[in-house]
Amino acid sequence: MPRLQLDMPSHYFYSTTLPVRISDINYGGHLGNDAVLALAHEARVRFLNHYHYNELDIEGLGLIVADSAIVYKAEAFYGDAVQIEVTVTDFNRYGCDFYYLLSNKDSAVEIAHAKTGVVFFDYSARKVVSMPASFKACFIKEL
Repeated sequence: MPRLQLDMPSHYFYSTTLPVRISDINYGGHLGNDAVLALAHEARVRFLNHYHYNELDIEGLGLIVADSAIVYKAEAFYGDAVQIEVTVTDFNRYGCDFYYLLSNKDSAVEIAHAKTGVVFFDYSARKVVSMPASFKACFIKEL
């Protein structure tokens, strides 16, 4: 079976740094796969907050993660500072993709490439809805 490939974007809108916590370490002694997704989630929340949004209120709508993918590049260990570059792209009627480039802040070694596909959700109506045009416009104008 061929390995998963992610075509990473060349432009990122946001960067944040997070430490690898002891709870992020698995029995192999390095950053666990579940922790990579948790780091991406924290980076996405910070990214949205930077643009005055949150996952439950983007122009009155929420987000739901529809899919995720992670490609591991190198190990990370307890105490490492992980720089996470975040961008949003691949816009469609109902959602978009968030991409995350995780690197060791000190050595610049890439740790992982990750993507989460999200759809916009009206929590009061309990249904997927169209993406607000203003959300997409916020990022298209920055490219």
